[in-house]
Amino acid sequence: MSVLVLRLAGPLQSWGASSRFTRRTTEPMPTKSGILGLLAAAQGRRRTDELEDLLELELAVRTEQQGTLLRDFHTAHHQVKGTPMPLTDRFYLSDAVFTAHIGGPRPLLEGLEEALRDPSYPLYLGRRSCVPEGRLPLGIVDVSVAESVRSCTWQPGFRARSDAKRQKLESVRLSVQADISVYANSDAAEGATVAKELNDVPLSFDPERRAYRTRLVVETWVAVPTGVDVIAPTAAPHDPMAALGGVS
Repeated sequence: MSVLVLRLAGPLQSWGASSRFTRRTTEPMPTKSGILGLLAAAQGRRRTDELEDLLELELAVRTEQQGTLLRDFHTAHHQVKGTPMPLTDRFYLSDAVFTAHIGGPRPLLEGLEEALRDPSYPLYLGRRSCVPEGRLPLGIVDVSVAESVRSCTWQPGFRARSDAKRQKLESVRLSVQADISVYANSDAAEGATVAKELNDVPLSFDPERRAYRTRLVVETWVAVPTGVDVIAPTAAPHDPMAALGGVS
């Protein structure tokens, strides 16, 4: 198996899995429907096109930098009638960074990586207002999804990297959410637990017959080196009074 690694970062992200009517919530991590929709948009697929080949891809998401939950009180008017629309609460993740580890056949992943570098449609992180920061693909590696999650270098934003440098952290503990198949037969499954069932596997993006099915996700964590230079303390502490013969 090969794994395509994406870095998902931007001022705002919003990954809904159970949003209804006037309350549009976000999951704490990117959803499978959101990521597959992003891949389909990059390839130029229309909402009515088939998705069978994408549904076979394995997915794990690692949190590189925790975001802050942001609530937006949203107002709008009907495009044609001009009448007020119902008021809505919309939730976003602000200043969050994730890596998505997508496992599948290398030829398919190579085509997806090429499409992401020159997308047919604009890409966004869950909602159209959530524009990604920089290039998304980090490359393709020939390992399992579990190994990719464990070995991928830390990909934080400026805030988390600055905090790690200030606190002199040699490693960080990062949350992971993955398809249950990712850790089904892996030594890395220690400590992994089946967390919940998400209704985020898209069977069709067609607005007239939109449909999803559920998947079981596993939650675990990995420890990753920060790559920040940590200066070890010297054996003898600095004594500014030593030159004066000490203090009586």
